[in-house]
Amino acid sequence: MPKVRFMTLARHIIEGEKKHPEATGELSKLLSDLSLAAKAISLEVNKAGLADILGFTGNSNVHGEQVKKLDMFAHDLIFRAMDHGGHLCVMASEEEEDIIHIPSQHKLGKYVLLFDPLDGSSNIDANISIGTIFSIYRRITPEDKPGTLEDCLQQGINQVAAGYIVYGSSTIFVYSAGEGVHGFTLDPSFGEFLLSHEYIKIPKKSKIYSINEGNYLYWHPGLKKYIKYLQEEDAKTDRPYSSRYVGSMVADIHRSLLYGGIFMYPSDYRHPQGKLRLMYECNPMSFIIEAAGGMATNGKQRILEIQPKSLHEKTPIFIGSEEDVKMVGEFMAKEEVNSEIYLSSKS
Repeated sequence: MPKVRFMTLARHIIEGEKKHPEATGELSKLLSDLSLAAKAISLEVNKAGLADILGFTGNSNVHGEQVKKLDMFAHDLIFRAMDHGGHLCVMASEEEEDIIHIPSQHKLGKYVLLFDPLDGSSNIDANISIGTIFSIYRRITPEDKPGTLEDCLQQGINQVAAGYIVYGSSTIFVYSAGEGVHGFTLDPSFGEFLLSHEYIKIPKKSKIYSINEGNYLYWHPGLKKYIKYLQEEDAKTDRPYSSRYVGSMVADIHRSLLYGGIFMYPSDYRHPQGKLRLMYECNPMSFIIEAAGGMATNGKQRILEIQPKSLHEKTPIFIGSEEDVKMVGEFMAKEEVNSEIYLSSKS
């Protein structure tokens, strides 16, 4: 790894805003508050077995999934860290059905925060990497009133910043405010995130694909052909590819960002809209990957250009190295054409 500067996350954020004379410092403070929440969550994740916070709460979230205790701890901690700073007008969380209003006693700000407090939480008990994902927008409603659902349901292209925190063998905070993607590793000896990955660039092409192949039977025919193509041996096209799948989106995307490759969570016959959430997972991850030179689509359309219709809307996603994402789209489009020709010949 090339030598990087000794730079804390807080200093990096502030120096980034210095490049923009019109900046008010609000975004810097917002991100700093998020980093504080990340440190607290990291501490609890690392001592989860000792703190007796593993297991289920006995409740279900809006998606009908059982809520683990650590999920709600992370959700509540982020809310408490962000509700009083005066930077936000509204929040939304994957764990809450409706938008989260800022308490009336606190000042309202011009930003909107959407977050997945603990992505990959089904892996908690197995001690596999999990993470927090966040997305920041500017409000679009009048600033003298509380934020609304309209402020939250914006296209991903309107994000002003996005990022994720991986809680694994080390805790890494990755974010972009539109000018490159940067990663910071938490030094537990003095509790600071230090710059460890500066201006991350995802390779244009790789030899790694990531998908849950247990769902193969239900996939689009074009996707099946694409996966078989990747598994074939051909020296001229540098195949076969290697399969790497963690089952925690934040971990799979982080690996793809650093090493290249493609992560796929497609639709299938059982889940025609896919299973990942547009607002809490796909938009922020797509913002990060595109800022690093990658690509993200739903198989037909750029993820960041999808107009959301609901807070918990789902979407298929193909994300990662640009050439790999383009290739899977070509396979699926070709199969659509073949299907149309077949059907028209039978009519």
